[in-house]
Amino acid sequence: MTYNTKTYSTRKLYEAYSELRKFRNSFVSPLHERFIFPYICGTYFGYRKVDVLRVVALAKSISPNPRYLDVGCGYGDFLEKIREFIPDAIGIEKDAGIFYEFNRVKPDYIHIKDVSLDLNEKYDVIFVGWMDPGVDFRKAVASKTDVIVTTLDQGISLGAEFEEFGFERIAWWRTPSWMDVNHVIMNKYYTKMSKELYDYLFDLRGAHNLWYVYTKNIEHTDKIRDALTHNQKKDLTEYDFEQVMDECGYGYFENQQLSKNSEIKSNLVSLWRIEFG
Repeated sequence: MTYNTKTYSTRKLYEAYSELRKFRNSFVSPLHERFIFPYICGTYFGYRKVDVLRVVALAKSISPNPRYLDVGCGYGDFLEKIREFIPDAIGIEKDAGIFYEFNRVKPDYIHIKDVSLDLNEKYDVIFVGWMDPGVDFRKAVASKTDVIVTTLDQGISLGAEFEEFGFERIAWWRTPSWMDVNHVIMNKYYTKMSKELYDYLFDLRGAHNLWYVYTKNIEHTDKIRDALTHNQKKDLTEYDFEQVMDECGYGYFENQQLSKNSEIKSNLVSLWRIEFG
């Protein structure tokens, strides 16, 4: 039996909402739901307030009132945080059904359109937080800005590199994969297992969501690097859900070992530390 794409995705969303209601009857913490149901309650990338401040800082290094677009913004979880600092920031979401099928109010700043067919304005910064596997709208995005910030989950999302479109990657940093946070939460709080098995699974963490900053305008490079350098430190205030990442072993500037061979020092990486070049 086959399904129309829209019918199939809507059916899966109804199933997800049903599971979310069940979860809310027995959760250990309400903060867990954004990582267990990321499409509905959060995002497909784990972030802290420092990530928001970095993106805002680089946008404002280009213009005091930057034109900011979030492509594929979903319900606008990350975009909402950006709008606290850039009130005119807008988002594009292709699937209108995520709002209308569930009687969910669509904010005026989220526009329903297909970015690959209908992106006809220029922006100071375009943020691409997610591309579905098999979907590639990089060419359309690259033609409408000189600065792109993108996230890449090495496990599930499409490679979001922009070098082939004339961009240079000038900075990047690493944050936890939402999937790794999800696994730790489920294993620690919602699955019965021995401590030995939990510790073994805990050591398999990847922590490999990558944030890339691209530009094709050399005049922006130094300004963006300066802005990011001054926003390397974490803000004293945090979002409440950041404590979940701390509890899961994904602390700010925490070193993560990506190989069992501890003698290879290059396999130690630091979460949220900005690398340039």
